[in-house]
Amino acid sequence: MKPNSFVLSVAAVVAMSFAGATVATAKTTLEIVKERGHLRCQVGPASPGFYNLDAKGNWYGSDVSICQAVAAAIFGSKTKLEIQSVSSQVRFTALANGESDMLSRTATWTLLRDTQLGLDFTAVNFYDGQGFMVPKDSGITSAMQLKGATVCVLTGTTTELNLADFSRVNNMNIKPVTFEDSNVRNDTYLQGGCDALTNDKSGLASNKAAFPNPGDHIVLPETISKEPLAPAVRQGDAQWFDIVKWTVYTLINAEELGVNKANVDKMRSTSTNASVRRMLGVEGNLNEGLGLSKDWAYNIIKEVGNYGEIYEAYMGGGKLGIGISRAGSANDLWTKGGLMYAPPFR
Repeated sequence: MKPNSFVLSVAAVVAMSFAGATVATAKTTLEIVKERGHLRCQVGPASPGFYNLDAKGNWYGSDVSICQAVAAAIFGSKTKLEIQSVSSQVRFTALANGESDMLSRTATWTLLRDTQLGLDFTAVNFYDGQGFMVPKDSGITSAMQLKGATVCVLTGTTTELNLADFSRVNNMNIKPVTFEDSNVRNDTYLQGGCDALTNDKSGLASNKAAFPNPGDHIVLPETISKEPLAPAVRQGDAQWFDIVKWTVYTLINAEELGVNKANVDKMRSTSTNASVRRMLGVEGNLNEGLGLSKDWAYNIIKEVGNYGEIYEAYMGGGKLGIGISRAGSANDLWTKGGLMYAPPFR
C-alpha cells in the first residue's frame, strides 16, 4: 500500500468520535488493524527530519520510521501503512477517538497529557528542549537579550506555555505572536513579523533547514525546557501499548547489540548472543505476550533498521538529515553517555 495522508478537521473528528469509541470497545486495536489490513499512524504537517514528503508524495522521516516499524512488527512489511497528517489542534482528539491507531510526531510527554486526555505515551524516541532562533544580523546572541521582544509561537502547545514561563520567571515581558499553522508562523518570522521564533531545538533545526537561506539564521544557545518526545496510543489497550512501546525498544536494543538492516539475516543465523537470539525470535517465546509472530522484531530491523540508522538518515548527517549531532547528546546510547536505554529482551 502506498502511504497517503489527509488532514483531519475538527468537524470530522467529532462526527467520527462515537463510531470510533464503539468499535474500540468491541475489539482490540491489534484486531482492528489486522482486519483493516494496514496501520493508521498520525504525524504532523511536513517537517524536515521528523516527517516530510518526497517528490512522489511518500512520507519519510524519523517519526515516520516509527510508524513503519510498527507496521513491520504486525504485518512483516513497513508499507502496510496509512500516514495521517493531522493539525496540532486536533491531534490528541483524533487519537483518543480512534481515527488514528497511534501517534508518532513531535509530541511532548507531559503529566496532563498522560493523565487527562485518554492517552498513554509509550517510550521516548527523542529527547529535546525548547530554544529560540533569530536572524543572524539581529546581533542577538542570547535568549536573555529578548526582553520586550515579539516571539512567533504555535498556540495550544507546550512551546507557548514554556515561553510564558520563561518570560515571567526572568521578567522579560516577551510578547508572543501566536499561530495555529506552522507555515504561517514561519512565513511571518521570515518576513520580520516577530523578532524571534521559538520551538523545540530539533524543530528549529527542521525549520531552518527548510528556509530559503538557512545561514541567515542562528539558534541561540539556551535550552529553556525538557521536551521528551514519544509515540502515544489510546488508554485502555495494554497489548497495543506494549506493541508500540517494544517497537521503540527493539530499535534501541538492536543498535546496542550491533544488529542493523544489513546484517540482521546473518545475525539471526549465526549469532550466539542470547539477547540477539531472543530478540530475533530464534529462541524463546517473547512474542506471545504481544500477540505477534516470532519474527516481529526481525521484521522491524529488516524493514526499517535500528535507532542509530534512523537517526543518522533523518536527524543527523545523512542525505535527508537536518544535521543534529548525536554524539554526546541525550539521544546517544546509554553506553555512550546518552539517555537511550531500553529494557532487555528477556
